[in-house]
Amino acid sequence: MPRGARLDAPDALHHVMVRGIERSDIVFNDGDRLDFLNRIDKAAQKTGTVIYAWALMTNHAHLLLRSGSAGLPTFMRKVLTGYSTSFNKRHHRSGHLFQNRYKSILCEEEPYFVKLVSYIHLNPLRARLVSSLEELQHYPWSGHTAIMGFAEHPWHHTEYVLQQFGRTVGNARMAYLEFVREQNQLGRQPELTGGGLIRSAGGWSEVLSMRRRGERQFSDERILGSGEFVEEVLGDVDDDRKSMMPARLRLAEARDLIERECIEKGLSVEALQCGSRSNEYKALRHDAARKLVCGLGLSHADIARLLGISRSGVSQMLRRYSDISSTHRAERD
Repeated sequence: MPRGARLDAPDALHHVMVRGIERSDIVFNDGDRLDFLNRIDKAAQKTGTVIYAWALMTNHAHLLLRSGSAGLPTFMRKVLTGYSTSFNKRHHRSGHLFQNRYKSILCEEEPYFVKLVSYIHLNPLRARLVSSLEELQHYPWSGHTAIMGFAEHPWHHTEYVLQQFGRTVGNARMAYLEFVREQNQLGRQPELTGGGLIRSAGGWSEVLSMRRRGERQFSDERILGSGEFVEEVLGDVDDDRKSMMPARLRLAEARDLIERECIEKGLSVEALQCGSRSNEYKALRHDAARKLVCGLGLSHADIARLLGISRSGVSQMLRRYSDISSTHRAERD
């Protein structure tokens, strides 16, 4: 079966895993490790990529990151191509260092963000590179050390991670450490390393229960998230023509379209985006949602922000439009 195209857009959250070819080592010494981290630093700055969690192991590496305007493939190419070239020169070798295709999973931020941070930072402990959580706090090749305040990397956005656990740095670190300790007791948690129906539903038993209840759940191996999140992503990115225009240009075009529609109908953009529930604004949202999806391929989240409604509200509008269109086609036939 051919591999699916990568799913990416600015601000998308990804769990990225890269392995040495045939499981060979990708680092031999601390000089290699420092080179790898320096290349992450430079590539993140050039591409606008934000790093939240990371772990550099012997034969593989994990990253939790948010795509910048240049996109995930550009960031990864700058890191991996540059590193493999310098690695080969240092160690007098030739040929590929990494598996040809790194693994990237597009992740739903809630509830997976904090779980993924913990999962990635616990890798050295699970691999027995360190013997305890206390030792992990001082292990220099995992982002856990920076979160706990024992190291600093300009490219590692520790502040955002800590904000998920508390209002002050001290309290946040205590809560984060307790969460990591709890997550460590859960074992390897394979559901966090990929997408698909079983992972999205929360296990095979839940999939069976859903089938008995007659419920439908969308899934995709490239996505870690709920069925609604998977449906939203796939509704936007699987049509090739929707990826022709850069995301920032599509958003600019969308804002212009909404402004023109409001001017023509004598309505206010501010009132629209503040959630006005009058019939005129409801009708405008219905019409604009269809145009923004079919014409520009925006995500449900972007459309929700532009139209002042929830993502589920966007989904409901588009379902109603689809149902009406199907009825009209059936009547014509």
